[in-house]
Amino acid sequence: MIVVTGASGQLGRLVIDRLLQKIPASEIVAAVRSPEKAADLAAKGVQVRQADYAQPATLEAAFAGAKKILLISSSEVGQRVAQHQAVIDAAQRAGVELLAYTSVLHADTSQLGLAEEHRQTEVALAASGVPGVVLRNGWYHENYTAGIAGDLAHGAHFGSAGDGRISSAARADYADAAVAVLTSRDDQVGRVYELAGDESYSLAEFAAQVSRQSGKPVVYTDLPEAGYKAALLQAGLPEFVAQLLANSDTAAAKGALFDDGRQLSKLLGRATTPLAVSVAAALQS
Repeated sequence: MIVVTGASGQLGRLVIDRLLQKIPASEIVAAVRSPEKAADLAAKGVQVRQADYAQPATLEAAFAGAKKILLISSSEVGQRVAQHQAVIDAAQRAGVELLAYTSVLHADTSQLGLAEEHRQTEVALAASGVPGVVLRNGWYHENYTAGIAGDLAHGAHFGSAGDGRISSAARADYADAAVAVLTSRDDQVGRVYELAGDESYSLAEFAAQVSRQSGKPVVYTDLPEAGYKAALLQAGLPEFVAQLLANSDTAAAKGALFDDGRQLSKLLGRATTPLAVSVAAALQS
């Protein structure tokens, strides 16, 4: 039995969809905070169990009978270390054979502000004795393509990444990688995967791709971190999201989102999704 935490989120749903192509629905558990939001998964035969990272008592029942667990990192920045620890502790009590954790690219050395909680979680997993594997996910194409409508409206893509190169991949690629690890017959315990796209690009190149495919002028406008954060706040983003994105761009300028090891495509057995494909999909949506 494979348990997927955060299963009602974007990545979690993709993982469930791909698991359904490989193993019976009865062997999949969707662990979610609000089971009513996963009724569609239950309709497919997936076991839906209530599991709240912030309520450790819910995790024991959610993990009952689990052989493997995919811990999709919490979205609650600032609370993640304690929440992830609760999952690790529950996995230990459940006696799981493997716990896979979605971390961030080069977590041990990354200059990303959000990397610290991932670093601490990786340390906690290693110290727990729970058999673990770390999936250090790079940036999603969707982190940028989600804002294409705004880029077109302004004729510009704003950021503070300078000429930094970004090795992103589609969210679906990372979902496929998680499933590959969870269903592999090879021993995954102790492995650390640096997962990133096959190609890299600067934000100027991203803007050029959007312009080329849309037929509308879009240029990259590089701002200081504070200026980019202010622009994000003006666009209506919450304070912590604006800070996270601005900081991430600044770190990208220093190489934090670049990787050319191609471990993701090797794990997938295919090339990662080209940025151009994700841009096209965003423009059609």
